[in-house]
Amino acid sequence: MLDPEIPAISVTDLGIVREVVADEDCVAVVLTPTYVGCPATEVIRASIEQALRAAGATSVRITTRLDPPWTTDWIAPAARKRLREYGIAPPHALPLDEQPILFAQRRLPVECPLCRSDDTERLSQFGATACKALYRCRTCREPFEYFKPL
Repeated sequence: MLDPEIPAISVTDLGIVREVVADEDCVAVVLTPTYVGCPATEVIRASIEQALRAAGATSVRITTRLDPPWTTDWIAPAARKRLREYGIAPPHALPLDEQPILFAQRRLPVECPLCRSDDTERLSQFGATACKALYRCRTCREPFEYFKPL
């Protein structure tokens, strides 16, 4: 199932599907949303249930797990490439020894997904969704979104 806000990647590639257990009675899925208040969570939940029932599951149980919290490190490497191809700069990898809030404050250069220049500027802390920021490339002059690391 594709992510409703970023249809270039699946919810599995995004890393929010944490666990799937199936037996003859039920398919149980555990989700960890990207943000606690992510507006797409209910759409994702309903779409997963609908897809499983269409595939023949008679009983579906979907639960939300908030601990550990989702991190952009859970995005699959192939999905990072598809984000770039879609026009969204993928998040920087979070160093293992650094707190996300401190890492986000460092403001590392963000590479333009269109021309690959790192001569970019942030226009807004928030893009179309809370998990993305709005940037502009000074080289090709095109605006783009950056998936913020968490």
